[in-house]
Amino acid sequence: MAQPTVLITGISGFIAKHCAVEMLNAGYAVRGTVRSVTRSAEVMATLAKHADVTRLEFAAADLESDDGWGRAVAGCEYVLHVASPFPARQPKNEQDLIRPAVDGTLRVLRAAAAAHVARFVQTSSTAAVFYGHPRERTAPFVEDDWTDVGHPSVTAYSRSKTLAERAARDFMTRERPELHYASVNPGLVLGPALDPDIGTSAAIVQMFLKGKYPGAPRMSIAVVDVRDVARMHRLALETPAPSGGRYLGSAATVWMIDIARALRQHLGNAARRVPTRELPDWAVRFAALYDPGARLAVPELGKFVAVDTTRTRRELGIEFIPADEAVAAMGRSLIELELV
Repeated sequence: MAQPTVLITGISGFIAKHCAVEMLNAGYAVRGTVRSVTRSAEVMATLAKHADVTRLEFAAADLESDDGWGRAVAGCEYVLHVASPFPARQPKNEQDLIRPAVDGTLRVLRAAAAAHVARFVQTSSTAAVFYGHPRERTAPFVEDDWTDVGHPSVTAYSRSKTLAERAARDFMTRERPELHYASVNPGLVLGPALDPDIGTSAAIVQMFLKGKYPGAPRMSIAVVDVRDVARMHRLALETPAPSGGRYLGSAATVWMIDIARALRQHLGNAARRVPTRELPDWAVRFAALYDPGARLAVPELGKFVAVDTTRTRRELGIEFIPADEAVAAMGRSLIELELV
């Protein structure tokens, strides 16, 4: 029996394309939103390599406009709200990031509620969980933790993800729509890229393979494979758990040097330009004087971000692809796509 239709917002994105493959291969019909229908043929061609696309269609809609969302959700049983700005650099005005993330989420959520959609899953992030906490904290982060958006070290991106998820949860509490809501909160999403439109999350692996870094900064990061993130979205739609679930996506927390080592171990000569040593903290601080990217790294130097995903793994019945496999899969795909 054919499954119902799920709307996937921002279907041209890295995570969203994997969500589309996951849902199509599970028998769902998929409608994906694109800002311009000119993107649809390109996305269709990519997805056709990994799934049967006979039940795939597109709708034009933009997070910054009300136009098109009513038509996009019409007839859909479920919504995966994956679209959200993810810039390579921090904007000069943080509202350029926060406004479309928050307003866009509410725009899609209102349209879904009005169309009597049954289930809504929001792609949030561990950026809404980990930041603005005391540096000396050693307790693992869990689903109940939230980023402190008032802390001066918190970036515009982390604020945008936190405020967008908060806005969705506040909407659910205030409006009480007949809608089952959950969020998926992944860490750094690696794993195979399906086409050259790789987004921002691939930047670390891409820069390592290109030899752009003389060493790895002494930073830790929670890593998850994009295939698991897509599976989490499907499982969050299908779970019998009550509305309001919050699911952390992390296979493991690794140091940046561990990412470099995984590339060298799995990719051999193709990873010959990947650094073999950690950068001393003083070198990162010096680079921060003129490099905005390095400046963002300074507050995180030497800090290990432990994560406990016991609740997520139990409630969704998921075990994560090992972090080094996610790193290697992304590296291989970047090489195959001739992006390094």
